[in-house]
Amino acid sequence: MADEKPLQGTVLDDAALSVDELACACSVTTEWVVRHVHEGSFGEIRASISEWRFSSRDLGRARRIRALERDFDAVPELAALVADMLEELDDLRARVRRAGL
Repeated sequence: MADEKPLQGTVLDDAALSVDELACACSVTTEWVVRHVHEGSFGEIRASISEWRFSSRDLGRARRIRALERDFDAVPELAALVADMLEELDDLRARVRRAGL
């Protein structure tokens, strides 16, 4: 179909969220985000809090961790571990799809 125009959009990972924006997008407090960063839920972040930036992947991870804590009354460490495992499953499923299996 030659009449179709190519899709245009913005890659979400190019737009980084601040701590306050991430907290607002996840309906949590800024303190919740800070605590989880210090616990290692989002990898190692060395900059000062005012310089922290989070990707769309971090946003999805934060929402997943928050849901696990809320829905299953999971402690933050367990919620982060389960989020790691779910992300690994998502990655493996994507690899299988790409391999055509």
